[in-house]
Amino acid sequence: MKKVLVLNGPNLNLLGTREPAVYGSQTLADVEQMCRDEGARLSLAIDFRQSNHEGQLIDWIHEAGRECAAGTMLGVVFNAGALTHTSIALHDAIKGANVPVIELHISNVHAREPFRHHSWLSPVAKAVIAGFGVHGYPLAIAGLAKIAAAK
Repeated sequence: MKKVLVLNGPNLNLLGTREPAVYGSQTLADVEQMCRDEGARLSLAIDFRQSNHEGQLIDWIHEAGRECAAGTMLGVVFNAGALTHTSIALHDAIKGANVPVIELHISNVHAREPFRHHSWLSPVAKAVIAGFGVHGYPLAIAGLAKIAAAK
């Protein structure tokens, strides 16, 4: 069974308590279950991870690149949180690992503060999903499956 890596960056461990008006009341555990349900529907294994550390996220992207090259992984659904707007290192990791990535944002970042309008990840992502709340996660998994099937 092929798998999808779902990566969550800094502060996403606070889902459910952090700014519920922006991010909703569902927890990261709730999101993980949504992803696992979508994976089961599509016959995909879901590897769900979160880190507040940029270097750890980079290491996981490199790992995903190796697994994609080996044919065991379809790609990555990546909510990098605020690192989206600051991390050239994550951009370089995605590009260097040659891994298909769906960039994901719970909120509509373009309707928020101006510093959130630029993404260093978008130029190397296959697609971007923003503003669907946590329901964007299953959409991103389904989208990654469609991209892989079209190859």
